[in-house]
Amino acid sequence: MRLFNRFAALAAALLATAVVLPARAGAFDLTGAWSTDADLCSRVFTKKDNQIGFAELSDLYGSGFIVDGDRVRGKATQCTIESRKQEGDSIELSAACASSIMTQSLKFSLKIINDNTIDRIFHEIPGMTQKYTRCNL
Repeated sequence: MRLFNRFAALAAALLATAVVLPARAGAFDLTGAWSTDADLCSRVFTKKDNQIGFAELSDLYGSGFIVDGDRVRGKATQCTIESRKQEGDSIELSAACASSIMTQSLKFSLKIINDNTIDRIFHEIPGMTQKYTRCNL
């Protein structure tokens, strides 16, 4: 009987671990270069000495952004992520952004499609999204 009780306790502990661990999964990693067209990553971004930047004529081939820690860079704007909230496959970011002519606070809503694809959701325009793919540079 003791052996059965120990086995039942072990089975219960393993089941509890299997249920709890997925809920503790880490935050989605946004690090990298993201482009609106995966086939054009090499025309949107350049990589030199392990540094990713924007190609000179990148705007001709789509848009994109680069995430490094709490920094987000666009072609003409740089942002610092001030807060991040992830619930399931949705991420809400608040960021302080600056361009050469102004500064502003922005909120970004993202939906995780898979490890290398996200949708940016534009709440101001119902139904509008923009797909971004992580570039392998």
